[in-house]
Amino acid sequence: MSEHIDSKALLFHLPAKNPQLMNPVVLAYMGDAVFELLVRQYLISLPNQKSNHLHREATKLVSAKGQRKILERWQPYLSEEEADIVRRGRNSKSGAPPKNADHADYRMATALESLVGYLFYEGRTERLNELLVIALNGEGQA
Repeated sequence: MSEHIDSKALLFHLPAKNPQLMNPVVLAYMGDAVFELLVRQYLISLPNQKSNHLHREATKLVSAKGQRKILERWQPYLSEEEADIVRRGRNSKSGAPPKNADHADYRMATALESLVGYLFYEGRTERLNELLVIALNGEGQA
């Protein structure tokens, strides 16, 4: 990497493409990281901060099975645009699932991560927060 990088710009870089034109797998790549960060922030805000407890609880939410369940909760609340991103993510060729993940769960997890990545790059943090509340409450009450 021979380009000059401005040290003031390292915290956040915009993608090279408009998020609506990005490959859903690329959106999922970012969405995976963003979703994990949001889950970790939430868990650290709770009283029990023992590392093994934090890890166990995070795994329940960020696993393919956990993300499939969350996406199922989100589905009735998604806009047409968001549902389209989810469809694109679910139908994308994202590679083989990990050994411990069901293929269908993995596809749904990729769909969730695509949506999270899309909303992140669109700067829709309030919407991400609304969806996170639905995920964590297990209901539509935001």
